[in-house]
Amino acid sequence: MSMGGTSGTSGIGPVEPGEGTQAQDAPDAPEATVSPPPHPARRRTLALATAAALLAGGGYLIATRPHPPTPAPPEVPYPAQAVAFAFLDGRATSPGAPPRSFSFAVRMTVTDGPPVTVPRVTQPYAGLTLTESPLTPFRTKAGSPREITITMHVTDCATVPKDAGLPFLDVTLRNTRAIQVQSFILGPRYAQHLSHALKVACSNS
Repeated sequence: MSMGGTSGTSGIGPVEPGEGTQAQDAPDAPEATVSPPPHPARRRTLALATAAALLAGGGYLIATRPHPPTPAPPEVPYPAQAVAFAFLDGRATSPGAPPRSFSFAVRMTVTDGPPVTVPRVTQPYAGLTLTESPLTPFRTKAGSPREITITMHVTDCATVPKDAGLPFLDVTLRNTRAIQVQSFILGPRYAQHLSHALKVACSNS
């Protein structure tokens, strides 16, 4: 059954306020709160605190950074690698030397490393003996060449070389690393001097 004054559609619409009533306005959204700018003193405090934190962090990084390894000390060379001998010239033989003796000078140079001691100087030929001045043992350091006078004495002319081709001296050397015997060839001038001296020494034999 239908009631008068109604339309043909059905449904429920929005409830309209009754007579004598008013729709309440929706509450306004709260306004955004704006913080006041920090006081200058507070800004300085924040800046100092930040700088202190950065410095503390940097110091930690420096303190924890691994240190480079300490380099090993340089290796001491073998004495034979650090010593050189050179022939200088003939020298006058001392008056107290026995007959058939002759003298010459050599220079010893330590090129590197610790001082080198010479405990002994010899030569390879039978029929010859030698003495040295200064007397062994003596010591020479790098940068201070030492002049050594060698005096040879012919004991047997039949066994000495008539022409010494590559004569040498055998020198015992010692430093803090090792002790070695090194043969030093003194060059053609020494060979000529030795051959001539032997011929003069044995000319009356």
